[in-house]
Amino acid sequence: MSMQNLDIRDFRRALSQFPTGVTVITTRDEQGEPVGVTASSFNSVSIDPPLILWSIDKGAHSLATFENTEFFAVNVLSRDQVETSNRFASRGEDKFKDVEYTQGVGDSPLLSDYSAQFECKTWAVYEGGDHLILVGEVIDYRYRDSNLPLVFTRGSYSVSSQHPSTVTYEKPDQSGAFISDYLLYMLRESYNRFSADLYPLLQAKGDVNPEEWRILAMVRDRGAITLEALAPIVMQPEVALLQTIDWMVDKGLVQLQDNTLALLPEGRRRADELLALAKQHEAQVLMGLSEEQSLQLKNGLKVIMASHA
Repeated sequence: MSMQNLDIRDFRRALSQFPTGVTVITTRDEQGEPVGVTASSFNSVSIDPPLILWSIDKGAHSLATFENTEFFAVNVLSRDQVETSNRFASRGEDKFKDVEYTQGVGDSPLLSDYSAQFECKTWAVYEGGDHLILVGEVIDYRYRDSNLPLVFTRGSYSVSSQHPSTVTYEKPDQSGAFISDYLLYMLRESYNRFSADLYPLLQAKGDVNPEEWRILAMVRDRGAITLEALAPIVMQPEVALLQTIDWMVDKGLVQLQDNTLALLPEGRRRADELLALAKQHEAQVLMGLSEEQSLQLKNGLKVIMASHA
């Protein structure tokens, strides 16, 4: 492909295959007001001296503040901070309303909840095409091992977990009596072992990725739905959801009108076809159980989920 004829949307989709963490970068503006922006471009640069970097879009409202600030903080978000990520990714006027934070180096706001934090002094600012690259020297840092980090990949929020290939046991009792009979372990292992082949099947048969499949399924079940209502259900921020929907519009699956998404006939046909495939896959997973046992399993899980809603 000639990069002179680069398809911007396709290039973004390729980049989205690389999972990243999610951060909120914070500082103070010239008036001393707190400023924050969501960024997934955070990365380490050097251990000695301790340097990190992140980048900010040149179209960002807070560009001048971060370009000229002496200090900033990187708040690495935990898995329960999707709402925080969405809040600081928006263009709302008061992003810090009802957000708990303390003061760090240079009075940069430090979020009270985090997976890790890095308090930085600006080391350098570089041109980077349509972004500015900010390098920071880490002055102080902290982390919480108990907080699993929030992950962003393929336009959706996700969580990190141990790869199933690292916890494979040849015999059921090799993991020990407690672990092999522990609910959370069994749920995770069941998902890991049986989900790996489902999404490739949906891609091969229906030409949709997991994010598109979730949207199709939700709109099929709920009917026309606003983007504001759909975004938290499919775990996508609205900006990423719009990018996914653009692809689905190109495929003739959906239409977006007045910020409301609805299935087109081809989208409903594709959703019905893929739902049938998913049901066949489910039947294979449950083939060792009787119909009554399968029903009891599902009802029991519904009760558990409802109690932790």
